[in-house]
Amino acid sequence: MADIRATSTPGSTKAPAKKVTSKSNGKKPGATVARKTITKAKKPAAPQLEATPGKTVTPEERWRMVAEAAYLRAESRGFSGGNPTDDWLAAEAEIDKILSKT
Repeated sequence: MADIRATSTPGSTKAPAKKVTSKSNGKKPGATVARKTITKAKKPAAPQLEATPGKTVTPEERWRMVAEAAYLRAESRGFSGGNPTDDWLAAEAEIDKILSKT
């Protein structure tokens, strides 16, 4: 921690000069300890997929829907364990079920 002390010369009319010294407490002079606070970000709400009657979904849109659903499945378990292929197949079944309602 820095210690700031004002020093002046006798008979001086100038403002006192500041002298900076540091107390080391057994550490290297000038060493600082960085502390980092880690906060967990809140997870965004999962998008709700709804079937829109009369709307045709292109193969690219379906693929994106399946990819997002598979990602959300992996994210929900913290990306540990599981199998990406199983996530994809389960997501396909989920999306196809939603799309068949249209």
